Amino acid sequence: MVIDERSHPMTTTPDNGATQPLAAGQHPQNQATQPLPPVGATRPHPTNPFTPPHPAAPADQRAAYEAAQRAGQDPATPHGPGTTPPGEVPARRERSIWLPVTGAAAAAAILAAIATAGITHTLSDGDASNDRPASLATIGREDNDSVPVAGSTAENPNWEAVADAVQESVVAIQVSDGNGSGSQGSGVIVDEDGHIVTNNHVVAGADGQVQVTLTDGRLFQADVIGTDPTTDLAVIKLTDAPDDLTPAELGDSSGVAVGQPVMAVGNPLGLANTVTTGIVSAVDRPVSTSGDSADEAIVTNAIQIDAAVNPGNSGGPLFDAEGLVIGINSSIATLSSQSGSIGLGFAIPVDLVKNIATQLIEDGTAEHAFLGVGLSDGTATADGVTRHGAVVESVSDGSPAADAGLQVGDTIVAIDDQAVGGAESLTAYVRELVSGAKSTLTVVRDGRTTEVDVTLAVRPETTTQQPQEGQGNSQDQRGGVPEGLSPEEMWEWFQQQGGGQG
Repeated sequence: MVIDERSHPMTTTPDNGATQPLAAGQHPQNQATQPLPPVGATRPHPTNPFTPPHPAAPADQRAAYEAAQRAGQDPATPHGPGTTPPGEVPARRERSIWLPVTGAAAAAAILAAIATAGITHTLSDGDASNDRPASLATIGREDNDSVPVAGSTAENPNWEAVADAVQESVVAIQVSDGNGSGSQGSGVIVDEDGHIVTNNHVVAGADGQVQVTLTDGRLFQADVIGTDPTTDLAVIKLTDAPDDLTPAELGDSSGVAVGQPVMAVGNPLGLANTVTTGIVSAVDRPVSTSGDSADEAIVTNAIQIDAAVNPGNSGGPLFDAEGLVIGINSSIATLSSQSGSIGLGFAIPVDLVKNIATQLIEDGTAEHAFLGVGLSDGTATADGVTRHGAVVESVSDGSPAADAGLQVGDTIVAIDDQAVGGAESLTAYVRELVSGAKSTLTVVRDGRTTEVDVTLAVRPETTTQQPQEGQGNSQDQRGGVPEGLSPEEMWEWFQQQGGGQG
């Protein structure tokens, strides 16, 4: 299957393997996210571009949860953790699915009984000594430590101090779709004017304004300033923003390293101000999720983390040990559409966030770098070494690729000395760059390795995607994706159409 980085490609990478060791013929992400299929079976691609945004806990699941609680049963482990009821066969492990992590409205219900005892006195209209002036504006507010947090380092993180320093920069977002339902997500304040960065899939279905809850509990309405489905980023702005906002400090994702400690803050399952910690599991992990429509894929070289990220964390910040934002949490890999975190979360690197958010704040839209090639996955051998790469299937006339002399059949194995594992990987690297940027491609042609300098241009934006040369398996030619299918049914349909074949 060929993908084209020119116009929201539908991408599959059965051969992508730049970031971990491979057994022969094995996709790298399959190893990490799902069991190998039986011999002779078609292996589904783990970064399913057709999976729709997944509401964390719709009304029927919430009702089941409450019923289980009333019956005195733990809905998550009805027969005890890790056990199977007598006489039943253990369930077969499901394939992994990549899901945005926005949460449905009222995503979780927390039941509590509060007993009141030991009352020492009551207030009365005439008890002036106990009646003091108060203000709603100060409830829940605390003094904020400065960022970077002193004394907290990657070698010895002080998460208590970091959480205290950054908590007022994180918000909970509630979106109504105008039909009595909606979703929940998270966001991070980026300036004193009230601009907030979140995920596009959090606010894409908004009917008018969205509601924002600050950490101290104050509620505000916000307008959607701009959205960018290509990178799954969006910016909203508080209306009548208060003058005591605490913007987050944005860091630098280029130096993020595997193994460094991180902290995710957000609104999972509607539980605002939730903090989880972990480490960076991988960097430059090519991840593809569905966009606003079936003809649109979001391809990101993401930061992979093992900190717990669940539906509702979408749009929330990922912090380093000093309290600097290094990413925006956006998706998870999961074994089914019903499960939550399994320790495979993904964040959009903050360097890309800064590029796109700046453009959205300035004019409501974002431009993307453009190379001008149709790509597929493959390998190339030169200098006694075989590598994965992105095979050029077509070159657009007048494009940066054409000007640089790229040819059909070339295999691009690196960009700016960063290994390219396949079509998705190269597409994600290009999208991180800005138009006008100069890059060096490492290309294998006819068994010889050469370097090609290229100057990226602005990608032409089109309202409809046209089949490109060599895209025999493109989604447009298959007539569109059927509606109303579950993620599992969508996989079955996708495999029947020949998806995942290189």
